[in-house]
Amino acid sequence: MPPKGKTRITIYIDDAVLDEFRTRAERAGTGYQTMMNEALKAFLEKNEKPVTASVLRQIIREELPEKSRLTRRSTGRAKTAR
Repeated sequence: MPPKGKTRITIYIDDAVLDEFRTRAERAGTGYQTMMNEALKAFLEKNEKPVTASVLRQIIREELPEKSRLTRRSTGRAKTAR
């Protein structure tokens, strides 16, 4: 049974973003989903703007170091983020 106040969703996350959260969560001894949830909550606490795709990208840029930000194109080729 899921914890109260939580909803199961399906979301597409860039592979590099997911890998980074998993790596950081393993180092911290916590779950990557918990860490992603905490990052989103922290962002919402300091900003009252709604979380749009653009805002979510900004959150990810702030949370990940420049060198680990990679996105995958539909062709499977990796490119560095702008």
